[in-house]
Amino acid sequence: MAKAVFHKHQRVFVKPVGTWAIIEQVKPHWVKDVEEPVRIHYDCGLGRDFRADDLSAEEVQDDFAGQWRLMRARNKWQTPEECAHHPVPGTYPIVVTDSQNWGGWRVPGAEYDRDPGRIEFQARLIANAPRLMGLLEAFARLGNDMPDAPADLVSLARHAKDTLRHIKAEPTEFSHEDPAPPPNA
Repeated sequence: MAKAVFHKHQRVFVKPVGTWAIIEQVKPHWVKDVEEPVRIHYDCGLGRDFRADDLSAEEVQDDFAGQWRLMRARNKWQTPEECAHHPVPGTYPIVVTDSQNWGGWRVPGAEYDRDPGRIEFQARLIANAPRLMGLLEAFARLGNDMPDAPADLVSLARHAKDTLRHIKAEPTEFSHEDPAPPPNA
């Protein structure tokens, strides 16, 4: 009996063609009086159907966030004397999320000037987001590994799983929901 290895709308590499494609349709082949399909083919929109061994799934990296870091950029519009009330006068924080120092998070100068303490805190929080996510994942696994754990620990592990679900979801999937606060918060 055959089981589906891939699912509809999954991105796969089609080995015989040498290209990436999206599975448009999963086609099970049934035989009379058999409860499960005998074989399964996949339609990737390339003119013919493919078997599971003709396809390979896209690898998903667990550490996709990488090593984010906090850098400082020079404030072009104000001298250090004009912004002496800032935590580091003459600069503003940049959270770099790319190894090439390109992508990341920046804040407009006027917004930074309005509340530099809050922006500095946000920058540190964002820069440490990959570590916090790793901690959440470890905590969520801990809830599964301890079947006789105390109720409070199980509740916190469940909250960690729910938070991870909100982090990993597509933006439109949960945009109407606010994540629930942690128990006993």
